[in-house]
Amino acid sequence: MRARRIPVDTVKNGVLMPVETPLLDTIRAPHDLRHLPEDKLRQVADELRAETIDAVSVTGGHLGAGLGVVELTVALHHVFDTPDDRLIWDVGHQAYPHKILTGRRDRIRTLRMGGGLSGFTKRTESEYDPFGAAHSSTSISAGLGMAVGRDLDGRTNNVVAVIGDGAMSAGMAYEAMNNAGAMHSRLIVILNDNDMSIAPPVGAMSAYLARLVSGRTYRSIRETAKQLTRRLPKFISEKAAKAEEYARGFWTGGTMFEEMGFYYVGPIDGHNLDHLLPVLKNVRDMDTGPILVHVVTQKGKGYAPAEASADKYHGVVKFDVVTGAQSKPKANAPAFTKVFGESLIREAQADDKLVAITAAMPSGTGIDMFSKAFPQRTYDVGIAEQHAVTFAAGLATEGYKPFCAIYSTFLQRAYDQIVHDVAIQNLPVRFALDRAGLVGADGPTHAGSFDIAYLGCLPNFTIMAAADEAELVHMVATAVAHDTGPIAFRYPRGEGVGVDMPEKGVPLEIGKGRIVKQGSRIAILSLGTRLKEALKAAEDLDARGLSTTVADARFAKPLDEELVLRLAREHEVLITVEEGSIGGFGSFVLHCLAENGALDSGLKVRPMVLPDTFIDQDKPDAMYAQAGLDADAIVAKVFAALGREAGGRAQIG
Repeated sequence: MRARRIPVDTVKNGVLMPVETPLLDTIRAPHDLRHLPEDKLRQVADELRAETIDAVSVTGGHLGAGLGVVELTVALHHVFDTPDDRLIWDVGHQAYPHKILTGRRDRIRTLRMGGGLSGFTKRTESEYDPFGAAHSSTSISAGLGMAVGRDLDGRTNNVVAVIGDGAMSAGMAYEAMNNAGAMHSRLIVILNDNDMSIAPPVGAMSAYLARLVSGRTYRSIRETAKQLTRRLPKFISEKAAKAEEYARGFWTGGTMFEEMGFYYVGPIDGHNLDHLLPVLKNVRDMDTGPILVHVVTQKGKGYAPAEASADKYHGVVKFDVVTGAQSKPKANAPAFTKVFGESLIREAQADDKLVAITAAMPSGTGIDMFSKAFPQRTYDVGIAEQHAVTFAAGLATEGYKPFCAIYSTFLQRAYDQIVHDVAIQNLPVRFALDRAGLVGADGPTHAGSFDIAYLGCLPNFTIMAAADEAELVHMVATAVAHDTGPIAFRYPRGEGVGVDMPEKGVPLEIGKGRIVKQGSRIAILSLGTRLKEALKAAEDLDARGLSTTVADARFAKPLDEELVLRLAREHEVLITVEEGSIGGFGSFVLHCLAENGALDSGLKVRPMVLPDTFIDQDKPDAMYAQAGLDADAIVAKVFAALGREAGGRAQIG
């Protein structure tokens, strides 16, 4: 897909004039940008912002964060010798302008599509992406590893990690900074402060101070002073060093980072190239330990609808560039996330012990709705999943009913806390696992592939999976009523199946599944929303003369062994289907059958799971077809178990 030229208007003598030759068209890679004079970089930034807006209007995706770092992206690639100098973008939400400047402009309108560019940085996509990132707060750790590798090799390239203030709420970022400060490694961290306002106001004075303290003259004087104080008694030398550090901290606000061993520079206006360029050049040329450059930016900068939006257009679907109106398709059924949020509100109205916890994803998990209804019972702990889990465990010890709403893929970050702080102590923490299974445009980093396996092996856990939105309502009620240990329920991204909704959730009997369709020869046992595909497959199999039973397991743990053994006794073939990896529900069923001797009778059992690979972004239906978990694949699996080819719909005896 070819890039479109996006003209950027300028004002000349009071008249709006189009730029005749877009500079962005001349940039194939960052070395082209480095050949431009500095006075042309403002035009490049304006064109880059327009190109980013236009591209995301076509593809959807993360917009606000990228618009906030346009000038920073231009400045970094102009000053640093990428890709030899390593540039690491934390999370990757803000990396669209970076992709445009690094040889991917011709594919930028394939973002998040099947066969297209990833929505995040990805090592296999470009040499300019030295580290893949879709979960936050990893950049400083990765950068430190690269810096140490450089030093061991005797190389001199720079390593730059760009991390947002939100990502700094995660403990991993501070662990990395503490380590970097102790090692005194040469590493540059750019703190992109676009939300927290952790700095004093930026302006001419702060820009001057940032340039001053990062400059050669100040550092030379500072080093001379150090040499002089070394000749003084140790206690005086240490006091002098602290005095200099706190004096700079008083004017610049960087005392906390100085305490961790970083040389602090900032805050500076992240949209002012006249401020950014000299400071970045100075820190590039500094031969010292770790440096933190504090830049202040605005999410959605330069695009009025984004600037005016509460979430600064963090994530958008396709939209009209002129009006900013997003073209959200009409839903045929309520989204699972919305159903969860509304169900939790109804349960909380009747139970004042119910509280909700999220790790910086209130809207993504539906907790934003709960927060509006019960602000005093809602806790957003920031990007800190480990803390969220143990915080929930502490609440549970005091008789509260914490619902910890976290994406399946993000909960992986808190596994030790799940084991040590929840499971071993058998605390009734409720885990609402959004984004179960394959998630579409966000790709493998956000796929909820492993939670059945990684939770199912833990003693004391109860695990449910909703087959449809009505079942989710009942599972929320089940979790509220379950106070004998930890319980998790999983559900996918996107809209529901379109079933009739109950007025109120009714707790399910723990460990009991249900027969949805009765047959006699083939049994399909589904866990989760593959039930719809299982029913389609059963209809096809019935038409081919193979009478098929379909069951909804509801629970992965405890397993409904009575149901499993009944299906094994009464059918020739048993197929299990789940939206998870090997080692999950299918493995539990096989273990049950083996322990009870049910495999000795000649029963043909075939578990269907996600393949042992990471599946790139695409539409969910296409991803499940690729994974072999749609109705056609289920039919093919049945025929393979019978030793036959799945042909037409002729009657089979």
